[in-house]
Amino acid sequence: MPFVFTRLPQIAPDLLLAHMNDARIAAHLPLLTQPWAADDVADFVAAKEATWARDGLGHWAFLDGESYIGWGGFQKEGDEWDFGLVLTPAAFGLGRRIAAQALDHARADPRIPFVTFLLAPSRRHLSALRRMGAAPVGEVAHAGQRFLKFRLDTA
Repeated sequence: MPFVFTRLPQIAPDLLLAHMNDARIAAHLPLLTQPWAADDVADFVAAKEATWARDGLGHWAFLDGESYIGWGGFQKEGDEWDFGLVLTPAAFGLGRRIAAQALDHARADPRIPFVTFLLAPSRRHLSALRRMGAAPVGEVAHAGQRFLKFRLDTA
């Protein structure tokens, strides 16, 4: 059964707040430098919705049935479309299936000849990216943090 992709404003803010304040999530998000408050959730949702307005594509909330299991999607970074995926701990094993479903959107969009992935150097299990066909590009700095960058051709 496919996962449901919906927009972030459809998710109760307390679910997003609990998700982003989980220490298991913060361990792999270098840009998450302090606990979130309700205002942070509102700012986050507004920023992600602004990418939809600007680029016609952005981040979704992911549902398994009616249960919230994370968020992610595409964000334009310069001339590249970056794909991110942040799952709840209960959904950690679902990343490859969710990514495959999301990447179908990229393959159908002629604006996206490839996607990039930025992962925290703390991530040790990268074989799923390689199995999907993503190739390592190297290390990059983004917002003052170091990331491992991968690229996947979508054509």
